[in-house]
Amino acid sequence: MSQMDRPAELMIWHGERTAPPAEARLYPTLREALAAAACYAGDPDALPWIVTEDGDILSPHWIDRHARETSHPVGGLRAWIAQRWLC
Repeated sequence: MSQMDRPAELMIWHGERTAPPAEARLYPTLREALAAAACYAGDPDALPWIVTEDGDILSPHWIDRHARETSHPVGGLRAWIAQRWLC
């Protein structure tokens, strides 16, 4: 079974909070978690992370890149990270 077809948990951190995540939800597939993460693209205070069934932690950069490849654009995550965390 492809990793994209296995369960994954989407966690959304909001604003300056570091832990615990403000929202967490388990999805039947990584594909669905990725699509749900795309819904936060317009929210400048939402930072999505995905944890796979195998325990892999997928960063906002990973989400941004793969959402575009699966037709779920998540534009703005890289800019948000660069503005908030890399400056």
